Amino acid sequence: MLDEFSLKVLRTALEVVEAAQSKGIILRILGAVAAYLHCSENERAVLFFRSIGRVDGGAVFTDVDLIGYSRQRKQLISLMRELGFDENRAINTLFGHKRLIFFRDGVKVDVFFDRLEFSHDVLFGSEPGKGRLELDYPTISLTDLLLEKLQIHQINKKDIIDVMAILMTHEVDNADGREVIHAGYIGRILSDDWGFWYDALENLRKIESFASRFRNEGVITADQHERVIQNIEKLRLAIESSEKTKNWVKRAKIGTSKPWYREVEDLSL
Repeated sequence: MLDEFSLKVLRTALEVVEAAQSKGIILRILGAVAAYLHCSENERAVLFFRSIGRVDGGAVFTDVDLIGYSRQRKQLISLMRELGFDENRAINTLFGHKRLIFFRDGVKVDVFFDRLEFSHDVLFGSEPGKGRLELDYPTISLTDLLLEKLQIHQINKKDIIDVMAILMTHEVDNADGREVIHAGYIGRILSDDWGFWYDALENLRKIESFASRFRNEGVITADQHERVIQNIEKLRLAIESSEKTKNWVKRAKIGTSKPWYREVEDLSL
């Protein structure tokens, strides 16, 4: 069972996305809520979340993270007002071209447009019908969700747990589709960005290490561990075998002697 506040966050995320859908506004759920929704119908994944304290261990979700297309920004603002949300006017005035923040009943809703700009960029497109947001509903695709997690320079345990749950319950393949991770797409994206490539492989190594630790501690079964490792190997093969661009080769020569990731901006609310 989710804690009361996390249930409130989950219901808010679904309410907003469904209301947007009814008005032709494309919005999708990101982050921990998206990972939970993809895994919540799998009993083994839920048991894993519970055994590791991801569920029934305090608030699972702290806020709602959504992404939409910048071409629909005005419609989205009108929708949020209709739904009774208040705006963070200071943040929205300064960063509204790429990010908007709303509040209602103690729940913060963070809406990004077109891309995620954290340690590295994850791109979705800027126009309905021409981007990646329509690949899944109500969340972003599993492929993009994995990229969202792998781009984190200082990945934390909760993000590692989310990726492990995804990898133990889904297939890694070379196709876009619901509940499938497109390894080839991930390989192509990382083949043009050495810094993203470097952090993604480092994070896969950390996830692999945690999987072995959890198996040894009896948190996951040998079969679950094997599936996680097999999927990591498929991803690693796709990432390492993708033909690298001139941009990648040029940046690879510099390596870690200069920062290869973006310092994440902390917006004071």
